[in-house]
Amino acid sequence: MGALLEKALATMAERNLAGPDNAVLLMVSGGSDSTALAYLADEMREAGRIGALAMLHVNHKLRGQDADEDARFVSELAAALHIPLFMCDIDVAREAQRTNGNVEAIARRERYLAANEALRSVCQHEAFPLADGRIFTAHTADDRVENFYMRSIVGTGPGGFRSMLYANGPVVRPLLDASREELRAYVREREQSGKLVVCDAEGNLWREDATNAHTDRFRAYVRHEIVPRAKERNPQLLEVLTRSMNLIADEDDMLDGMADALISRCVKWEEESEMWGVDPSEGFRLLPVFGSEPLPLQRRAVFSLIGRMLGSDARVETASVEAVLAGFERADEGECLGASEAEIRPKSGYVTNIQGDLAVSANKQGVLVEPMSRFRARRKRM
Repeated sequence: MGALLEKALATMAERNLAGPDNAVLLMVSGGSDSTALAYLADEMREAGRIGALAMLHVNHKLRGQDADEDARFVSELAAALHIPLFMCDIDVAREAQRTNGNVEAIARRERYLAANEALRSVCQHEAFPLADGRIFTAHTADDRVENFYMRSIVGTGPGGFRSMLYANGPVVRPLLDASREELRAYVREREQSGKLVVCDAEGNLWREDATNAHTDRFRAYVRHEIVPRAKERNPQLLEVLTRSMNLIADEDDMLDGMADALISRCVKWEEESEMWGVDPSEGFRLLPVFGSEPLPLQRRAVFSLIGRMLGSDARVETASVEAVLAGFERADEGECLGASEAEIRPKSGYVTNIQGDLAVSANKQGVLVEPMSRFRARRKRM
């Protein structure tokens, strides 16, 4: 068993990412990282370390003939490894123009929508429970370090400096402890040792995306300008930062647990029933006692609550979190009835707008966050 395979399996075991009872869908672009992931997953399947295996390639139609060549390469790779392949074409540029959206955000959203559909199909066909399905991505320690520096430059919210999760729902990253160069060396070694490899029409062992060299794109700028200079100071940068990010992650997990407990005690969902459960999109109310909790936990809880309202792909703005917490005020010392500290209470009459379409309002019952349409309809009835 090779060193890279052992590292990936150790990460999977330590983080409980996947095993023989899990069906696995690979997201394969044809680049070096995902090509290595395909070979590694094939070895894992042969060794009985994962269950049913399939592959997905999404052509975003952004790079013309190069994108078509990527798709052809992945098709040949899947055929050579006898891995069932799902392929789909999505005109991301047209969708971005239609919705006035961000190209990269739309590509990511559509890619994961396709992945979840494909995973559902795999689990159904192979008789695996959907809950036991996993989506493998080829993110590496390099990707995680790049994210760390990107967030350092533009700022981030709670949990941001852990950079990437090893598991996020069904999406898992078994190569997050390995470097990009380790993956490339693994593919080259397969060729040199006579193992099965697939080459494109020009004889390359993987497909290169030329846009990765353009430093006008933020990630490419960090990849080619910032990380190499940091490595000059510390050649062990990937290992050192990975350890640091894992320490941050441990503390984040603890704080997330404390924030969840705070939400359970001091937050009321606006649509909640024993039969149907919670509908986060309808909003939440921070009860008056919420304002007396430690401010860092308040921030983390509100960040989580807004995220649940907006959905997993939405970006929660720091200004929005602060605007919600501004719905609480500290009473004058003379009104505290002998309390050792000033009382924290909702600021009656407080109203503001966040995230473009959410209303925040406060009264003696607490601080309410709800869709603007719901807020207006409620005001009309008053």
